[in-house]
Amino acid sequence: MTSTPGTGEHKPLTILIAADTYPPHINGAAQFCYRLATGMSARGHNVHVMAARPDGGPMYTEKRDEATVHRLRSRPVPTHEYIRICLPWEIKKDIAALFDVIKPDVVHVQSHYMIGEYVVYEAQRRGIRIVATNHFMPENLNPFLPFPKWVKNIIARVSWRDMGKIMSRADVVTTPTPLAAQAMHEHAFLRKVLPLSNGIEAGNYELAEGETLERNPYLTVAFVGRLAEEKHIDVLIDAIAKTPAELDLHLVIVGGGEVKNALKAQAEKMGLASRVRFTGLISDAELRDVYLKADLFVMPGTAELQSLVTLEAMSASTPVILANAMALPHLMDDGVNGYLFKPNDSDDLAQKITTVMSLSQEDREAMGAASHSMVARHGLTKTLDTFEDIYRGGSYEDHAV
Repeated sequence: MTSTPGTGEHKPLTILIAADTYPPHINGAAQFCYRLATGMSARGHNVHVMAARPDGGPMYTEKRDEATVHRLRSRPVPTHEYIRICLPWEIKKDIAALFDVIKPDVVHVQSHYMIGEYVVYEAQRRGIRIVATNHFMPENLNPFLPFPKWVKNIIARVSWRDMGKIMSRADVVTTPTPLAAQAMHEHAFLRKVLPLSNGIEAGNYELAEGETLERNPYLTVAFVGRLAEEKHIDVLIDAIAKTPAELDLHLVIVGGGEVKNALKAQAEKMGLASRVRFTGLISDAELRDVYLKADLFVMPGTAELQSLVTLEAMSASTPVILANAMALPHLMDDGVNGYLFKPNDSDDLAQKITTVMSLSQEDREAMGAASHSMVARHGLTKTLDTFEDIYRGGSYEDHAV
């Protein structure tokens, strides 16, 4: 067991966040790390982040508004357009040297891979408090592994085993949802995993007082996220094609990723080129506009540990339709704020989309209001409060419900 950081309730801490994915990466885990760093810095703590370089070259340090970020040497992954990995023999010495400089009171690792693994080992060797959060399921790696399914299954079992081996060294282990905590208990044999929402600043996606919004001239379905195989956006495009022509539904797809070209080709082949818009990566202001103007948000992904983008859409008072998979059912009151659909079933998804989009504007707004009310328990302030207490020595028992 490691030592507890300073006993003074208001004493600033030196916090080291080890993030295997961090901006400019675009995904939920990277966004959580950024918001965590930003929130803790705003509370007066000295925040450092260890993350992979987004390009080639040796380790370097950059001062950013949210933290001091230390970029470790990394290598590209042939099967992914931007994810890079850090090789142990290239980063171990740099990690140890950075510990000597940073002298953290607590480390917070975001996965058991690469950077997180060696930060845990170094922190344990030095008697530093360790907090571990898991944002990933081993299955998330499957699209990037060019192997048959039986080999992927072996890799998944090994990954679960390694997760248990490494994260069991932490003082407190968290994950965004109860379902994810149960999976870690069953497969990684971690007995005490605290479900703790990634948190969201709901006010960022609400209409300001007196603000008006010009709606799209057509009913709009939105998807936001990485354009990756496990998101099953192809199922959503198929479903749009199966909705009644008189609804004239348009689909806006926000994000970039390895299947973007295939999705564009699919939309063109199905005669939807004029009704499916790919925005690519957009600014926060543009993203807010997409959420607020959408009549419906759909998340067809089947490997979501929480789905921050779904929470963002809900905070914009948007009805949602979600795959009945992983943690997404936790965000649904079926028939109240939207509907669940059978994963990978475009017929069922088309039916649910048609049901929502055939409602009156007033009824859709009531569904959106229900979405908004459900977001309250995922407030970012509560998440930051809990992590801050854990950093200072709070235990699993202090926060388990």
